[in-house]
Amino acid sequence: MSNKAAPYASPYLAGVGIGVVLLLAFVLMGRGLGASGAFSSVVAAAVNTTAPTHAAGNAFYAGYLSDGATNPLKDWLVLEIIGVLIGGLASGLLAGRMRWTTERGIGITDRRRLVNAFVGGTAMGVGAKLARGCTSGLGLTGGATLSVGSWLFIIAAFVGAYAAAPLVRRAWR
Repeated sequence: MSNKAAPYASPYLAGVGIGVVLLLAFVLMGRGLGASGAFSSVVAAAVNTTAPTHAAGNAFYAGYLSDGATNPLKDWLVLEIIGVLIGGLASGLLAGRMRWTTERGIGITDRRRLVNAFVGGTAMGVGAKLARGCTSGLGLTGGATLSVGSWLFIIAAFVGAYAAAPLVRRAWR
């Protein structure tokens, strides 16, 4: 096996693949894709295990435990996220892109990059709960169902990314 990494997949082929997976999710599961619901299911199950009275008296937790499923592995979104992790690992291994590194520009330290990633990820997680959906749920599922709120989110995300790009570009030079 060569040490040279395989070229990246075609974004057009990857887009068609995501569309097929989304269509199959609608046909087979009766709902679209998303990620934040999986984390909510895991948190609700953990709270139910440690403080069942609190979980039963809280509308948020009770909503995730209403069907009696206290095992997060019974939630198909949890299995979806596990599949994403396994698929990403397999893809990286097959393409020869597995290595222990921190992707960053020369203007930022590894530590700062990891802190920024953690803060950004946390902000995205909080935003996903406030928006009642994550980028995959709002962008893919909501966009496919022509939800006005989802399309407004997609537009706002792109506008925000383009506006923030000049501010963070220095760290990658």
